[in-house]
Amino acid sequence: MLSLEHLRQLATKTDTKIVQLVLDGLGGLPNETGRSELEAARTPNLDELARRALCGLADPVAPGITPGSGPGHLAIFGYDPLVWEIGRGVLEALGIGFELQPGDVAARGNFVTLDGAGVIVDRRAGRIPTERCVELCARLQAEIREIEGVEVLIRPVKEHRFALILRGEGLGDGLEDTDPQRVGLKPRPVRARDQASERTARVVRRFLERAFELLADQRPANGVTLRGFSRRPDIPSMPEVFRLTPAAIATYPMYRGLARLVGMQILETPLEEDLNALADRLRESFERYDYFYVHVKKTDSCGEDGDFEGKVRALERVDEILIPAILALRPDVVAITGDHSTPSVLRGHSWHPVPYLLYAKHLQSDDVTEFSERAFMRGGLGRFRLVEGLPQLLAHAQKLLKYGA
Repeated sequence: MLSLEHLRQLATKTDTKIVQLVLDGLGGLPNETGRSELEAARTPNLDELARRALCGLADPVAPGITPGSGPGHLAIFGYDPLVWEIGRGVLEALGIGFELQPGDVAARGNFVTLDGAGVIVDRRAGRIPTERCVELCARLQAEIREIEGVEVLIRPVKEHRFALILRGEGLGDGLEDTDPQRVGLKPRPVRARDQASERTARVVRRFLERAFELLADQRPANGVTLRGFSRRPDIPSMPEVFRLTPAAIATYPMYRGLARLVGMQILETPLEEDLNALADRLRESFERYDYFYVHVKKTDSCGEDGDFEGKVRALERVDEILIPAILALRPDVVAITGDHSTPSVLRGHSWHPVPYLLYAKHLQSDDVTEFSERAFMRGGLGRFRLVEGLPQLLAHAQKLLKYGA
């Protein structure tokens, strides 16, 4: 595939506009009815768009690999996730506007529910309200400010999520996650993957010991897990590589963090996801930018909760509100996809490819007549790596020069 350097040489600035709609966890699987969430949802606007577009299936990382949200989004933005690795901790910190300093190590934290034996029975502590997360973070921060000369910073993110930032000399980010990624297990022990991270592991162990003591009487949020230990990487920006003036319309902090990391302007949205507000932000800012990343989280959270009908309703709301709002602006290129699949029947991310729709003025549509996984298997785009999508958007927006003489 083309490298970023190839694309940097070919990219050119034009007035054309691209809207990239990312329905988090878009892909699904059939339940007992024999239909996936997309097949069960009533989506006349998406179906009509599919009839006029090119459709296919995309692998966020590679066939058979279950991606995290970070790698999936990197691929959407044109960065090969096998080349560029960005830890979840960095994304959480940047998403809330925290300015990471060189050498800082960040981790994504979850408040969790533990039973009497210390086994995780809810990885998200019942999705506690954000206000409760703020209170718990303040409680931890008041009691844990420094460990072995390392400054400990604890910042609330959203619902059950928080960011842990360690600031000091000689810290490494080679730590294994303590989150086992499923219920019925105890949090994993803190382990360093290299000698340079041994001190960090020791500090994190002491942090967790103290945190569990302070949270013991705070059920359902009576424990924590940590994952995605990382430092801020040096990644080239979308304006630099693709000659874009990009903007992000996303409610959840992690996705705002990733967008900020690759050089997007973050457009303010309400604290709670409101599709009408997302449409308003797009409409109000449409003349100022030429690439818009619009993110919807509800499709993923319903999938993770095993809420098939909830995911169906979320898809129908997107069809009712966002699709007409986007098309009314007459962008030159529209792409709709997901960062990964989150089938409700699996209650989590999966290795299945994600639907991908490309609509533009200068293309030959295929024979697909509905927006669904099964229909897209027959689409003209075929099956491809998700990172290959952005060059196609740039080309259809006439933002790539000819290659070679």
